[in-house]
Amino acid sequence: MSYVLSGALQTAVYTALSEDTVLEAMVNGAIYDALPAGQVDQLYVTLGPERVRDRSDSTARSALHEFAITVVSDEAGFLSAKEVAKRISELLVGADLSLSRGRLVRLDFYKAHARKRANKREVETWFRAFVEDEATA
Repeated sequence: MSYVLSGALQTAVYTALSEDTVLEAMVNGAIYDALPAGQVDQLYVTLGPERVRDRSDSTARSALHEFAITVVSDEAGFLSAKEVAKRISELLVGADLSLSRGRLVRLDFYKAHARKRANKREVETWFRAFVEDEATA
């Protein structure tokens, strides 16, 4: 397996987040694949780094994607960022996302980091997605 399903997975994750009215209201629509130039909202979500490992065998071409979604807040405490991270987990864990190529076998929470950086609070949540290409190995 290669990196061929990465774009399809990223698109499906972004779509799931940006089409959720609850999450959209929590961050006033500030859900980014890439941060826009200039000023950003006080509370926003951004797709982050990704690691991919081959998990193919003789029956299927597959890969394990570990990817981060980060919530950033200008507020003094972590509560708002953690509430947004909670909603993201609710949307993604066990989700049955439709990919433009291949299929999502499983999507799980992996880990999270909450940290203070300068005047911002960040909650970085990591997920693991197991995907298979439709073609057999």
